[in-house]
Amino acid sequence: MIEIKKVMTETLLKVENLKKYFPIKKGLLFQRHMGDVKAVDGVSFEIRRGETLGMVGESGCGKSTIGRTILRLLEPTKGKVIFEGEVLNDLSSEEMRKMRSKMQIIFQDPYASLNPRMRVGDIIGEPIMIHRILTCAEREKRVRKILDVVGLSPYHGARFPHEFSGGQRQRIGIARALAVNPKLIICDEPVSALDVSIQAQVINLLEDLQKEFDLTYLFIAHDLSVVKHISNRVAVMYLGKMIELSNSEELYKNPQHPYTIALLSAVPVPDPKVKKDRIILKGDVPSPVNPPSGCRFHTRCPKTQDICMEQDPKFKDIGNDHYVACHFV
Repeated sequence: MIEIKKVMTETLLKVENLKKYFPIKKGLLFQRHMGDVKAVDGVSFEIRRGETLGMVGESGCGKSTIGRTILRLLEPTKGKVIFEGEVLNDLSSEEMRKMRSKMQIIFQDPYASLNPRMRVGDIIGEPIMIHRILTCAEREKRVRKILDVVGLSPYHGARFPHEFSGGQRQRIGIARALAVNPKLIICDEPVSALDVSIQAQVINLLEDLQKEFDLTYLFIAHDLSVVKHISNRVAVMYLGKMIELSNSEELYKNPQHPYTIALLSAVPVPDPKVKKDRIILKGDVPSPVNPPSGCRFHTRCPKTQDICMEQDPKFKDIGNDHYVACHFV
């Protein structure tokens, strides 16, 4: 039985009609604009203080792009990102740098996200130094404390990243994100590159840290079982659009969108006696350069009708804080 954590209703982060297009250019000299890759195309949602919002979907659906655009590691093409009532789009580079002490990210690859030429203590202490939060002595004390919090020893601070396993490196990445006492952490598939047994340890660590430091997570992942375990609410993405958003327990018990139903049918059940009807979607995900008209899922949906090809369904509340973008829900 999954215990649904109690969540405050205060909004910490609000995203309004977020779009991120990557231009396609041709020609060595004139660089003509030939089109756009519509990675994120009009996504709106909010994250409440103290909760974990899980975000799932196939590769290329725009999950990681949303996370990086929220932090303005990628500049949004259109839309607003509002954090604690402040519109991040309006901030200068210096103001955004200061704001990032409240918003951090844990990257997917623990091998590529750490500088191999820096010692672990310097990697964790670098955000503190950049934001000028503590003195040198206080910074060293803080680094030792955080290493202990994430399950490493203080003497590990003198070592280099290549001396650690994948799970230990991800703990270092988590420690770096915690260094400046953030309020929001974007977890960009933080366990997908790890062994299953290590995944469980890292997930449990993230949950413990959330309780201890009153953290809020945007948890991006492929693994639906992991998302179910850690999330209060779950958002489902498809080809740059959010198609369903609901309480975690409600979504897994009562999915409404045909794509969500197909996704959940692929989740393995740890009981050989239980048989599930697996839904195999036909065809491939369309190109984000030229997405289908109307509902973007209509090319693979078993319930497609004429209206699906002509009109983009509204993202509507069907009750109990459950939102779906489908004409037939």
